[in-house]
Amino acid sequence: MNIGDLYAFDLSDAAWYTSSFSNGGEHCVEVAGLPGGIAVRDSKDPAKGTLRCPVGQWGAFCQAVNDGAL
Repeated sequence: MNIGDLYAFDLSDAAWYTSSFSNGGEHCVEVAGLPGGIAVRDSKDPAKGTLRCPVGQWGAFCQAVNDGAL
């Protein structure tokens, strides 16, 4: 699946999840599973939009965040 296909999905009924490790902090994100991908948004301001990536790239995205590259 390509990025354009992921952005075509309507997220109005998406099930959003916040990590149990966030402890209600100020820098939280929410994730939702999509067919073939993942959507991420700011939990404090979900109207700002989403970042979406194919499921095969999710691990690399998380590693880049963990490494401070993003």
